[in-house]
Amino acid sequence: MAHLTVSVEYGIHCLLWLVGSGETPLSSRDLAELQGISVSFVAKIFPRLEKAGIVAACEGVRGGYRLARPPEEISFLQIVDAIEGSKPLFDCQEIRGRCAVFEASPPEWATRGVCGVHQVMLKAEKAMREELAAHSLAEVAATFSRKAPGEFFVEVRDWTSERAGKRKPGRRPGKPEPPS
Repeated sequence: MAHLTVSVEYGIHCLLWLVGSGETPLSSRDLAELQGISVSFVAKIFPRLEKAGIVAACEGVRGGYRLARPPEEISFLQIVDAIEGSKPLFDCQEIRGRCAVFEASPPEWATRGVCGVHQVMLKAEKAMREELAAHSLAEVAATFSRKAPGEFFVEVRDWTSERAGKRKPGRRPGKPEPPS
């Protein structure tokens, strides 16, 4: 879990739209346009989420993506790991053994055990991963649904339904639609 990129933020927001859509799949184009980002950007994120079992692709004219399991079972940690991979937060370079005073090689005491800096970073990463694992997609979706007025969800449902009705046959859900 190195630096968390904007892909994580947009990926989570896309997944929140899928929570709201229930069993109705949303296309990459719909998800991108709902957030004002490029379709190709969403198309790069969703295969990772699909591979991790977070979303499922639905074929057909009204295809797209839907959640592969209930949002209560999808943690933020699973989303982060799916999008970013499980790279460590900190990559210790063992600098402690490179002191110029050590001449040829460092003494055993200098490199014994886990590096003090690395130990702090490991502890921080553990805490961050635990916090991400403690929060589900459903929890954040519930927070959002308490904020937004009910008519907003009706407007979004109408918007996505109208767009699904305009899709042309023969397209795969993860592929962008050709420009009109």
